[in-house]
Amino acid sequence: MDDELNVTYITLGGYVEMGKYRYLYFSIMLTVYILTICFNCTIVYLIWIHKNLHEPMYIFIAALLLNSIVYNTAITAIYPKLLIDFVSEKQRISYSACLFQCFLYYSFDGSEFLLLSVMAYDRYVSICKPLQYPTIMKKTTVCIFLALSWCLPACQIAVPVTLSVNTKLCNFTLRGIFCNNLIYKLHCLSSRVLSVYGVIVLLNVVLFPVLFILFTYTKIFIITYRSCGEVRMKVAQTCLPHLLVLINFCSLVTYDVISVKLESEFPKTVHFIMTLQVVLYHPLFNPIIYGLKMTEIYKHIKRLFCRDKPN
Repeated sequence: MDDELNVTYITLGGYVEMGKYRYLYFSIMLTVYILTICFNCTIVYLIWIHKNLHEPMYIFIAALLLNSIVYNTAITAIYPKLLIDFVSEKQRISYSACLFQCFLYYSFDGSEFLLLSVMAYDRYVSICKPLQYPTIMKKTTVCIFLALSWCLPACQIAVPVTLSVNTKLCNFTLRGIFCNNLIYKLHCLSSRVLSVYGVIVLLNVVLFPVLFILFTYTKIFIITYRSCGEVRMKVAQTCLPHLLVLINFCSLVTYDVISVKLESEFPKTVHFIMTLQVVLYHPLFNPIIYGLKMTEIYKHIKRLFCRDKPN
């Protein structure tokens, strides 16, 4: 607690060997940060300037990548704060900023699941109901889906965060390198209401969207299995990237949930390495998958970086 400013600070106690590897951590994080911004912005830019990419599927991809850009560059969000912490003598954050970081982290995570659900629905309509596609996936519908994908998780995550603002703390050391649900373990008393509400939010923004996605792609594959090989190939080209992103993201979210529940069971070094995987790996994974696997996007990337040389 800073008595002069009346600010409560939380020590981030999840770092390992900071004195020895401080600048190595900083260099790796800065490199990944720059690559993440460049990769995501490149694909968003290509989708923005090319009219043949102004279709719902590509707009949703752009929204997914924009989600990563905003999430990683927002004030007190993950990357900027980690870069500061790696070169600081003390790794700490104010309690209010920690709550805000936690809010951003889970809001954008929830948005990603809902965006992947919308993308699955878009593929289902496009493949299984092609004649109705222009009628169903109108510009207005796309805008509504995007607004709901960003607003619904934020509204749900805001409730427990707001209720925690004035909660008394009995522990001021967070066993992590950024603020997630471990922050609630700093409270003197655990709230049963918040625990139940957390389960409801988990169902709404994670489990139900994942079940919907799996159900949708199952229907797509069942229908296309009876089609010719060319149709199956086209379906695989458009659906496989979404499934790879879903599997990757589900794995990281599953680790986050397990690590919070089994906090004391994970060795500090293992927890630190796995948390870095969550931060470093996923933001780079999305643009690489969509850039390499989505044919139309890949064509524009080749034209951008591999222009034909004059004879």
